[in-house]
This record gives sequence, structure tokens and C-alpha cells, in this order.
Amino acid sequence: MPVKKGENCSSACLTKNHKTFGECMRSKNLQLNPNLSDTQRTKSWDGELQSYRDARRQGVQPRGTTQGLIDDAMKISDATGQAYQGV
Repeated sequence: MPVKKGENCSSACLTKNHKTFGECMRSKNLQLNPNLSDTQRTKSWDGELQSYRDARRQGVQPRGTTQGLIDDAMKISDATGQAYQGV
């Protein structure tokens, strides 16, 4: 018995024109492995945390772990000659 096109599509499929369920899923470009997606975001996050650790090693206490707050704390520390304590 031949399978009609779209008969195996997911219920959320917009086109309903896939021969198999697998074809339907591949057309959605799903990212099922969280380690493979958002690589740039992960690198950015790791970079910010490393910047925070570096600042703390120098005695600087940024008000948070975002790069902007770290940069502000480092600039203030450089300008004043004392480690910023943004607690």
C-alpha cells in the first residue's frame, strides 16, 4: 500500500508534503544537541567569565559578570589607581 505524501508529517508541519516523518523533521532544521547549538554564545559567555576571574585576581570587584560591568570596573581601577570594589 503506497504512502501518500504528507501522511507521515508531524501535526505542526506547515507544508504536509514530506514522504517520511524523518524528512519532515529534517526540514525543520531542529537542533537536538545543545552542545552544538549556540557555539558563539557559549564562547562569549566563557570569555566574560574569564574576564571576571582575571579582574578578581587583580583585586577588582566588578558589580556583575557581564563584560560591560567588568570593563567599567577595570577602567575605574586604572583611573584611580585602586582596585574598584563595586560590592
